[in-house]
Amino acid sequence: MSSNDTKALELLFQRPLEPVFTSRDNGKAALDLPDSYYTERYSGSNVELQSRYGDHVDVKIPLRDLARKPNLDFAKVIGKKQQFSLFQDQHKKVASQLITLFMESPDLQSFASLCAYTKDRVNPVLFQYCFSVAIQHRRDTRNIRVPPVAETFPSNFVEPSLLHEARQEASLIPDPSQRSLIEIPRNYTASDLEDEQRLAYFREDIGVNMHHWHWHLVYPTEGPREVVAKDRRGELFYYMHHQVIARYNVERFCNNLKRTELMSNLRAPIAEGYFPKLLSSVNNRTYPGRIANTVLRDMNRENNVLEIAECERWRDRILAAIDQGFVVDPSGKRYPLDEVKGIDMLGDMIEASSLSINRQYYGNLHNMVHNLISFAHDPDARHLEEYGVMGDVTTAMRDPIFYKWHGYLDTIFNKFKTSLPPYDQSHLAYRGITINNVEAKINSRTAAPNVLLTYWQKSNVDLAAGLDFGPNGSVFATFTHLQHAPFEYVVNVTNSNATPKKGTCRIFLCPKTDERGTPLSLEDQRLLAIEMDKFTVNLTPGRNTIRRRSDESSVTIPFERSLRRVGPSAQPTNANDLAAFQFCGCGWPDHLLLPKGKPEGMTFDLFVMISDYTNDAVQQTNNSPDVCGDAYSFCGLKDKLYPDRRTMGFPFDRRLPGTTLTALTSSFTNLMKTDVKIIFNDQVVDRTQ
Repeated sequence: MSSNDTKALELLFQRPLEPVFTSRDNGKAALDLPDSYYTERYSGSNVELQSRYGDHVDVKIPLRDLARKPNLDFAKVIGKKQQFSLFQDQHKKVASQLITLFMESPDLQSFASLCAYTKDRVNPVLFQYCFSVAIQHRRDTRNIRVPPVAETFPSNFVEPSLLHEARQEASLIPDPSQRSLIEIPRNYTASDLEDEQRLAYFREDIGVNMHHWHWHLVYPTEGPREVVAKDRRGELFYYMHHQVIARYNVERFCNNLKRTELMSNLRAPIAEGYFPKLLSSVNNRTYPGRIANTVLRDMNRENNVLEIAECERWRDRILAAIDQGFVVDPSGKRYPLDEVKGIDMLGDMIEASSLSINRQYYGNLHNMVHNLISFAHDPDARHLEEYGVMGDVTTAMRDPIFYKWHGYLDTIFNKFKTSLPPYDQSHLAYRGITINNVEAKINSRTAAPNVLLTYWQKSNVDLAAGLDFGPNGSVFATFTHLQHAPFEYVVNVTNSNATPKKGTCRIFLCPKTDERGTPLSLEDQRLLAIEMDKFTVNLTPGRNTIRRRSDESSVTIPFERSLRRVGPSAQPTNANDLAAFQFCGCGWPDHLLLPKGKPEGMTFDLFVMISDYTNDAVQQTNNSPDVCGDAYSFCGLKDKLYPDRRTMGFPFDRRLPGTTLTALTSSFTNLMKTDVKIIFNDQVVDRTQ
């Protein structure tokens, strides 16, 4: 792999709105382009431009001319200043073509040249998305990292006036080390008059929205088959979003709010308004807001026409398929919705990827309702308004309606899960394995067992890479987010078998009561169970002590990976560490592993299960080392099978024997629960490193 080609690809992530010939890497590097790469606007003056942007740089990276220039006319339907959306069919088709073009480039040198040629000729957000997907999936770009989208397009994540402040700070203070931190205000989208604002810290968290963007980057719905057809893709769509909804509802209980209402009727007014106060990078217009009690209307926009009735037909056909127990392909062949593949088939139908069994009949329910909501303010384009935040994967989770819509989709998936027989002894028991004690303890000698702490923390994000046409060097913004004190699980287990045994330790956190303090039934706890961790354990005959740190969770990625620094100085030099960079932005942010709890303390059930590894094990066909396997619960493993044969969320994904969690755990020796109290301290602590 040529270091020049690698460097060229890394530079293409920086300053996404600037022409490809401008300098990057704090003015130290530039691409040396063939004359034919300059667009018509700049082609007559390319000598002057090359000298202007090339004379003072330390590194000039030559790119060879392409023997055959690609025809990019297919991408013109998305204008340069138009917003690109993964929820719109036509945009997805264009993206699929561009990803295919990038994936088919024969070698790294050709790929770098093709991307540089393409960059200024297509919509900048479309380019960055397709470029990122190709980097994620090509075999020769494993060592190239995809930087956090919050640093590439910061206006999708921070209040617009801050970008003006950032440019001003960078222009007036040449030395980056002397620049002041710019503070992102807390709760700037609404006042306390709006109850939903109590959850703004969750919905508008940069890490949460980065996770959603990166998940859809790893699991696109269209493109070459090797990019889309990943193991259990549809099931992952269901499970990742199911866990988001469970976490959101538990967070609501922490703030004395009831579970989110479901968007089961597409014609009912949407009670909450939402005004995001964000700018779109490509056209410098604000994302439109939505007033309270907005009613969805049929959509009639260019290349995006949809009747609400069509979505209702798709929904009814999916519900009927669950009742019948099978789906049909275009030829009329029936495929059973069984307990192994059924949830995966439903996920591929509801999000309607190219893997859908029958897209014509079952439609594209998830994406198209996102579209209806995102254009509710201007469904026929009479005001020439672009989509709202629900039309963009980087911003959709900010809007309370996201949780109402996905909460409803979750009931469709649960309708299928409820149609399956409850788990019984054969699924749940592990003969000879007894959990004797479970404890969660903060890493402090004086801390009481089973008492966990949360608080506010201030952290920084570098906005420099996204400040197009601005000065060089880092410009940091500081933002406040929820955080928890690190803790450890200690599980004492007895293996009364004569031989060593292997198991999977599955840890969940279940709320005990709702917002009114009413105890929850086992069925309610099942649907609200938050997966905390999942890992393999080896049990010798006799007593065993399992210790597991909270930052080792199979769900989360550390803060540094949610918001990695831009630039070569931040990259690891070790080859294995470098290879991990590309897949590694996918994962729930570690700072939101625990729900907020309450100042007086909020009690949860900490549930631990050790299941029989012989029923969990997956025979991998690819035995290369795992790339970023630490957040596989939501994100899977790169180029590998999902590393747990059980259905995602086991054992809480299906109905369980007994009416209470106590009754369930007392019926099986390999299951146990204990009370854990989460105390929230309403103070802000600065990040230490």
